[in-house]
Amino acid sequence: MKANIPNGQTDRLLKITSLITLTLQNAILGLSMRYARTREGPMFIASTAVMMSEILKLITSLGIVYLEHRNFRAWCEDIYNRVIVNAMDTFKMLVPALVYVVQNNLLYISASHLDAATYQVTYQLKILTTALFSVVILKRKLLSTQWAALLLLVVGVAMAQLSDSSETHKHSNTKSHSQNKLIGFTSVFVACVLSGFAAVFVEMILKSSNNSIWMTNVQLSLLSLPFGLMTCFISDWNEIEHLGWFYGYDFYVAYLILLQAAGGMIICLIIKYADNILKGFATSLAIVISGLASVFLFNLKITILLTTGAILVISSIFLYSKPATEDKKPLQYKNIEDV
Repeated sequence: MKANIPNGQTDRLLKITSLITLTLQNAILGLSMRYARTREGPMFIASTAVMMSEILKLITSLGIVYLEHRNFRAWCEDIYNRVIVNAMDTFKMLVPALVYVVQNNLLYISASHLDAATYQVTYQLKILTTALFSVVILKRKLLSTQWAALLLLVVGVAMAQLSDSSETHKHSNTKSHSQNKLIGFTSVFVACVLSGFAAVFVEMILKSSNNSIWMTNVQLSLLSLPFGLMTCFISDWNEIEHLGWFYGYDFYVAYLILLQAAGGMIICLIIKYADNILKGFATSLAIVISGLASVFLFNLKITILLTTGAILVISSIFLYSKPATEDKKPLQYKNIEDV
């Protein structure tokens, strides 16, 4: 006879698992992207990596939708009806599909110019942009504590950017371009604006759609492919033509593509169990892990400004999340890329 596990214990276990998974994914992705853009050897073309990640996400999402049906014919009919017959519903995803492709390419640029700790701290500006777009587009009202948290977030990010933290690489890529903190900050800031807009846009669509999160992933990935190809040929065609699509690829690049694709999948899995506090805690831990790991992996010189900025950002995350738990409201958005 199988032992019955109380629902409370099961939910608690799932929350803990979600916390660990989300924390590791947040921290490891930032560190891995940074290492990939600074290591020795031929540099892979970032736009092709983004494209491969989208293909992998599409295949995975299609596989999960199939598992929901466990019948090939029913699977094909469901995809045909929701993607082709319901074409207008699919085309609504054009905007976020384009936005996510551009955003992911920008994150590779920022990883080339910012150390992992500064990148993690700065990328939390997506909380600010998501909140502002929620107010403007969804007419959502924020509490005074949330506005205070957003102000604290901006101050923290500003301090992190003004810090003179630096890395000393014993084995850096000699072919890589010189780092420019302004380019890095601009890239991650634009990525945050795009992330905030896409988060609110997808939430608005999901409220009027009966698609599962996995079917939404299928629609997003399908529409992301042509935009990903356009990005490859517009920005990197000369390199792709002369060096080849898979130039610089090795097991590490394959791992990075897998990790990036897994991010969206992980978020889908934890949406049901992760509240704002849990996600805030995971993000905060990721910032700490990235900072500590950067000291050992990249010889990062941590400054008082960077440390203070990180503390302010972590505090703002908890302060912003607090009202939602007090009101005991359900999760307000279901965006698969926002965390």
